[in-house]
Amino acid sequence: MAALVIGLGAASLLLLTYTYLSRLSSILKSTPEAVLKVSPKRWTKEELRQVYQRLEKNLITTKSYADRIPPKLDRRYIITGGSGLVGGYIVLQLLERGHSPESIRIVEFRPLNRADMLSGPASTVDFVKADISSAESTNNAFEKSWPSSVAHLPLTVFHTAAVIVPSDRSKLVYGLCESVNVRGTRNVLDAARKAGADVLISTSSGGVSIRPIELWISPLELLLSPKNKLPEIKNYLQVMDEKDFFEPPRKHEEHFANYAVSKARAERIVCGANSPELRTGSIRPANGVYGQPGDNTLGGSLAMSDCPTWCAHIIQPFVHGINVAIAHLDYEAVLAANPKAPQAGRPFMITDPNPPISYIDMYLAIETLATTPFKLIRLPPLPMWFLSYIVEWYSLLPVKYPFLRRILPELKGDIKHMKPGLFSVTTHMVATNENAGRSVDEGGLGFRGVVTTLEGMVQEIVEWNVEHKGGKKAKKFQTSISFAEEIAKAAEAAGVMEKMGK
Repeated sequence: MAALVIGLGAASLLLLTYTYLSRLSSILKSTPEAVLKVSPKRWTKEELRQVYQRLEKNLITTKSYADRIPPKLDRRYIITGGSGLVGGYIVLQLLERGHSPESIRIVEFRPLNRADMLSGPASTVDFVKADISSAESTNNAFEKSWPSSVAHLPLTVFHTAAVIVPSDRSKLVYGLCESVNVRGTRNVLDAARKAGADVLISTSSGGVSIRPIELWISPLELLLSPKNKLPEIKNYLQVMDEKDFFEPPRKHEEHFANYAVSKARAERIVCGANSPELRTGSIRPANGVYGQPGDNTLGGSLAMSDCPTWCAHIIQPFVHGINVAIAHLDYEAVLAANPKAPQAGRPFMITDPNPPISYIDMYLAIETLATTPFKLIRLPPLPMWFLSYIVEWYSLLPVKYPFLRRILPELKGDIKHMKPGLFSVTTHMVATNENAGRSVDEGGLGFRGVVTTLEGMVQEIVEWNVEHKGGKKAKKFQTSISFAEEIAKAAEAAGVMEKMGK
C-alpha cells in the first residue's frame, strides 16, 4: 500500500512538473498582445523584393539624405571608435556636410576596415591608434597637434568607442567592460577637458534600461490559470526609454549584463560632467544597432549558413547606424548653440522611424534576398534557457578556480555566449523617439530618422550580395562581440585581466 501511495505521489509530481514546464514554455514561445498592437504587420516576400529592386538601383548614401544632416558648424572633431558602426557614419556625415578631412580625427584601437571609408575623403582623415583604457594613450591621441588651418576651431568630441559583451553578467568577469567602457570614458572625458573641448556626446545603449527576465512563476498561479490566459513572465515585455536615468542608479544585478552595468555608469559619468564650459550628453541607440557587415544583429546572421535561434517570434526595435549618427549631430547642434541648453546632461533614446519588427522579419529577409546559403533552425526556448545556466556555471569555473584552466576545455563558437544575460536582451521590447523627436524649443533634439528598418536591412543584404558575387563563400566579418573577445584574450595573455576589474 505504501509503495502504491509513493508511486502515485511520484507520478502526480511528474505530471505537475511536466504541466508547469509545458505552460512556461508556451509563455516563452508567445508574443504578448500589447506588443502585437504596436507591431501587428510582418514583412512579406513581395515587399522585400520590391524594396531590394529599388535599393539595388539607388543605394542610400550620405548624399541621398544630406538635407537631413544638420548644417555644418565651424568646429573640429575627435571621434573615438571612429571606424566603427556608429562612429564611422558620424565621420561620413561630417564629410558630407562640408568638413575637411583635416578637421576630423579618428581615435581607434583597431585598424580602419570599413569598406566605405577605405577610399575618398574618409581615407584621408587623421587616424590615431589609442587604447582608451590607458589614460596616457588617450591623452597622447587628444594632444596630437592639429593643422594650422583648423587648430583654432572649437572642439567637439563624439565618444562612440566601447566593448560589447552582452551575455556575461557575473561581477567576476566585469573587468573588461569596466576597463574600456567606464575607465575609458573617464579617460576620454579628462582628455577632452585638457584638449579644450566644449561639447562631448557619448554613445550609450538602450540596454541600460533593460531589466533581467524573471522566469520564475508561482507553480500554484501557473497551474491554476486557464490555458488561454496564462500569467506573464516578469520583464518578458519591456519598454526601452530614459526614465531610469532620472531614478537612483540600479544595483549590478538589476541590469541584464555587465555591458549594461558599464554603459549605465559611463552614461552617468558623461552626463554628470555637464557644465557651461563642457556641455555633455548621451545617445541611447535602441537594442540592435545594424548597418554594416560586422554588426551583431543582421551581419552576424548573414554570415551563418545554419542559424539556430530561439527568438524568431521576438519583437524588438532596431536602429540603423545612420540614424544613430544623425542623432549625435542633432545633439551637438543643440549644445553648441546654447551653453545653457536644458537638453544637456541627459540621455536620449533613438530608434528607427517605424514600429519594432520581429526577428522572423529579419530572417525572412535573409532567406528571400541573400545569395549565400541560409537555413533557420528553430530551437525551443525553455531548454536553451536551462542550458544557459549550465554554460554560465561552466564558464565561471576557471575564473573561480584558475588551476582548472589547464584541465577544462574552453567553450568554442556561439555556445560560449549562450548565458542567461542573452535571454534578457532578446525578449520583447518597444522603444520610441518621443523625447528626441520633440522640437528643440520643446526640449528635444528635433531628431527624425531617415532610414526605416525595412530599408536599412534590405540595403545591408544588397551590399552583402555584391560582396559575395559569383558564389563566394560567406565572409566572416569581425563583429563588436568577436572584437571584445580578441581584447579579452590579449589582456589575459598579458596577465592584466585581474587588474582590469580594479
